[in-house]
Amino acid sequence: MKQTRLTTTFRLLRDAGACCSRYRHLRESLPGVGDDEPINLLTILEHNGAKDAIWAIRATKENYRKVARLMAADFAELLLPKWIARYPDNDAPQRAIKAARDLANRLITITEARKAAAAANAAADAANAAAYPADAVYAIYPADAAYPAAAANAAAYAADTAYPAVYPAYAIYANAAAYAAADNAAAYAAAADAAAYAADADASIERIVRSYLQP
Repeated sequence: MKQTRLTTTFRLLRDAGACCSRYRHLRESLPGVGDDEPINLLTILEHNGAKDAIWAIRATKENYRKVARLMAADFAELLLPKWIARYPDNDAPQRAIKAARDLANRLITITEARKAAAAANAAADAANAAAYPADAVYAIYPADAAYPAAAANAAAYAADTAYPAVYPAYAIYANAAAYAAADNAAAYAAAADAAAYAADADASIERIVRSYLQP
């Protein structure tokens, strides 16, 4: 996809309910910018990081829906290897990711996207039930058990037709990556390995965000 220039303003960020502390940090980083002056999302990425830049997509002056849906599909796809390794015969998340991209490019109908999202949600529910049995009194489940369900959930969000859920899809990936890093540290007592894992996840997130945004 061709990169898109997305901008917001301090007024739009406030109206959208931006986090007070992160809003204040951005304001202090851009002291000469007025309430209604455009702020490129790449500027937010530079000063506040990927999480805030992704959140700000909802408050852009331009139409963000195509970018948000494609970005959500990319975040979901980062989790697919774990899903495929655990459930090679269930391609519901893959079909939901494809549906998200096809819907963004107007190749399928909303009804078709909804069906794909529902199938991915059902797959996520089944994976969650397998990872966290209802009759378990107490257990510690490794990241590998939670990862597959996260993949299906993120895929369902990407294909969601109510709104392009890029932030939930990002959050699922980021949380799963953080959980995996913590799990690695606990299992191997290797903080450096966990830090490297988290850094790789952060780099993947930033790479995806930059791939869609135009300066």
